[in-house]
Amino acid sequence: MQSLGLSIAGIVAFGGVGGIAIGFAARELVANYFGAIMLFLDKPFQVGDTITSPEREIEGTVLEIGWRQTIIQRFDTRTLYVPNAAFATISVRNHTRQINRRIYEYVGIRYDDSALLEAIVSDIKSMVENHPDIDQSNSIMVNFDRFAASSLDIFIYCFTRTTAWAEFQAVKQDVLVKTMDIVNSHGAEIAFPTTTVNLPTETPLRVITNEGD
Repeated sequence: MQSLGLSIAGIVAFGGVGGIAIGFAARELVANYFGAIMLFLDKPFQVGDTITSPEREIEGTVLEIGWRQTIIQRFDTRTLYVPNAAFATISVRNHTRQINRRIYEYVGIRYDDSALLEAIVSDIKSMVENHPDIDQSNSIMVNFDRFAASSLDIFIYCFTRTTAWAEFQAVKQDVLVKTMDIVNSHGAEIAFPTTTVNLPTETPLRVITNEGD
């Protein structure tokens, strides 16, 4: 072409710029492709699994794993399309593969009920250890844990047998209601934020009426 008097400098320049543009455009496509390969090989999740990511707003059930993107049905029924390359840089929690769900709660009783504390803790622990929906082969802890601002806090830590979210909530509710019943059966009360004002006994009190002192 040069021998015919045609300059190829413009063609070379155009080809270089075009190559760079295509390279940038293809970068994400290649990254998503290799991300899909990683998902198929490592299998951190599969279709039907419930997953969440603490680093991104990703939560829901996996509907489809494609070569470019993964489709997730969020818990609010909206559909989320996630590029596969994103899973190479974030951590993912697969809730479907867990074997238990954890109950991690604090229950506070009043300072006025401190004399009943040991008996209450003992009864709550016995209730949890004999609960049919609590996994007895896993860790169970029921202890007086701390002096809070307005309560004596009892720590309840155990694992349910079920991993289904709705069933877990029902078991957790049952444990908490039974805990409240135990507190009430001892004549104690669940604490709530209170403020106590102590006045010196020698401080005279003035009674003010509409007519004056």
